[in-house]
Amino acid sequence: MTAKQAYRGADEPLLPQIAAGNRAAVAKCIDRYGALVWSMARRLTPTSEDAEDAVQDIFVDIWRHACRFDAARGAENIFIAILAKRKLIDRMRRQKLRRASEEPLEETHEASIAGTLRAEHDSEMDSMHAILARLTLPQRRVMELSLVQGMSHSEIVEQTGLALGTVKTLIRRGVLHARAIAAKTEETPRAAGEQP
Repeated sequence: MTAKQAYRGADEPLLPQIAAGNRAAVAKCIDRYGALVWSMARRLTPTSEDAEDAVQDIFVDIWRHACRFDAARGAENIFIAILAKRKLIDRMRRQKLRRASEEPLEETHEASIAGTLRAEHDSEMDSMHAILARLTLPQRRVMELSLVQGMSHSEIVEQTGLALGTVKTLIRRGVLHARAIAAKTEETPRAAGEQP
């Protein structure tokens, strides 16, 4: 299955079935999202062997966190792409930490880092869904492909059939719109906490 098919997949969500213990849904999940996760892993890992390890870790994480998926908050493929991207970034951070230190990280320190990263992931996922939901449909579609799935402009052109100029314009406007939404969201809690 191609990333395009995964992106367009309007089939019934599989994560609630996985969370309910449906083993057949696990195989379907790999078939549906394997190409998407593999392409992301290959972009963000140094070797194909490392990418294979990363894909395995990502799918374990997907199954572990399947119960967190809420279709009302966003599409399943976006949930999986964000989770995969977060996992890949976590792997890169850990590899850099290990290379920077002659001694391996202590288990307690690793557990502390993992807890912090999980909290960051949950917060980022909520923010990402909230911002994407407020963009126009064309902006959201292109932003998901660019930011979440990590596609280049030319890959998005091939995926969507849009002109290159249109893709660039949609991304530029989407980024500006997203920044405005994010800035407004940050100002609201501060304003609420201000003394009269």
